[in-house]
Amino acid sequence: MKNFAIIGLDCADPKLMFEEFWDELPNIRKLAQNGSYGKLESTIPPITVPAWMSMVTGKDPGTLGFYGFRNRKDYSYDSITFANSKKVKYETIWETLGKRGYKSIALGVPLTYPPKPINGYLVTSFLTPSTEFNYTYPKELKKEIEKWVGNYMLDVENFRTENKQRIIDEVYEMTDKRFEVAKHLVTEKEWDFFMMVEMGPDRMHHAFWAHHDPTHFKHDPNSPFKYAIKDYYIYLDKKIGELTKLFPEDTTIMLNSDHGIQKMVGGIAINDWLIEKGYLVLKEKPTKRTSIDTLIDENKIDWLKTKAWALGGYNGKIMLNVRGREPLGLIRKDEYEKVRDEIKKELKAITDEHGKNIGTIVYKPEEIYQEINNIPPDLIVHLGNLTWRALGSVGNKKIWLHENDTGPDDANHAQNGITLINKGLIPRKITQVHDVVLKHFRVK
Repeated sequence: MKNFAIIGLDCADPKLMFEEFWDELPNIRKLAQNGSYGKLESTIPPITVPAWMSMVTGKDPGTLGFYGFRNRKDYSYDSITFANSKKVKYETIWETLGKRGYKSIALGVPLTYPPKPINGYLVTSFLTPSTEFNYTYPKELKKEIEKWVGNYMLDVENFRTENKQRIIDEVYEMTDKRFEVAKHLVTEKEWDFFMMVEMGPDRMHHAFWAHHDPTHFKHDPNSPFKYAIKDYYIYLDKKIGELTKLFPEDTTIMLNSDHGIQKMVGGIAINDWLIEKGYLVLKEKPTKRTSIDTLIDENKIDWLKTKAWALGGYNGKIMLNVRGREPLGLIRKDEYEKVRDEIKKELKAITDEHGKNIGTIVYKPEEIYQEINNIPPDLIVHLGNLTWRALGSVGNKKIWLHENDTGPDDANHAQNGITLINKGLIPRKITQVHDVVLKHFRVK
């Protein structure tokens, strides 16, 4: 059976890759000559977790039970748990192939920490606490990696910063080391299936979008970082060319991303909005911007009067305070749908500071997922179709902000990522990548 390789580029965007920069990406263009390429519809929400794990299991976020990096552990107010490999209950592509005797290499795929046994080799992702922890399977692979590249880089330290040159330096170093490890693995180890994920595009987009996009309100046409994103795509193309030359002849090669990228207009202080609407009631107002987690931990929320609260991020998650479900639930179960629909309607009516509707999309989990596992939010909110971020903090001076509450960030995720295959037809949805690979190996 011929080899199959996936090169994952976190956040790589179809408009950038296939339109704006296409003519300057010769190696990627060459891969597409006898194949196909286009948009890959991501998960809802289109975020690293759960999107990559949906790709490699074929399961949507509800079935996986992951609704983001942070999820509710139970129905108490302060029980937040972080997604990791131990909580993945479905087989990945490499686990299914391993049972059939195929060998795999998985490099940097999110939600592979802590490392699980694999019929082959595994290097965990940026969600690993640090390289002080074991990040490989087998354990001995860590020593080989250090021999190949020295100190391996899982991620860029604090990419939301004004020190832009440091971000460029660290992203290039990280990408170089990841592709160097990939080259050693594909040439020195036996494999049938290879998959890697490079985080660099995501870090570059979030750090430099305002410098790149002339329509962004922060754009400076004279910025020294105006071409930072374009230059990085050209560099990635070179790295992809170097790596794919090392694959066995007739290898099927895919490029995929977990979501795209777009301009972020600003942030909506979603908990402050809930307070303004009377859904969230505090015992006392904070004197400064405070995270919702801190208010919960310090018992500053009047749960007996509160109907809803939210977790922020690139999307918003609304939790309802339901009687008999949450410890101090207020909403009766027979009025749950009425309240949920009421909040959904008001969220969809949110305007910008000039009174123009921003086009928010609000999802009920049971309407978009095949199954619901673990504890989902009651509503998933794409503010302005993800042109606005959900700010979870409380005590902001106003509802609309044009700076991020977790550091400089000028871009938000977009629903469509990229996909490209050097032979055959591309999948349309991110969950279909799994089936494309298994079909190649004639595994059902």
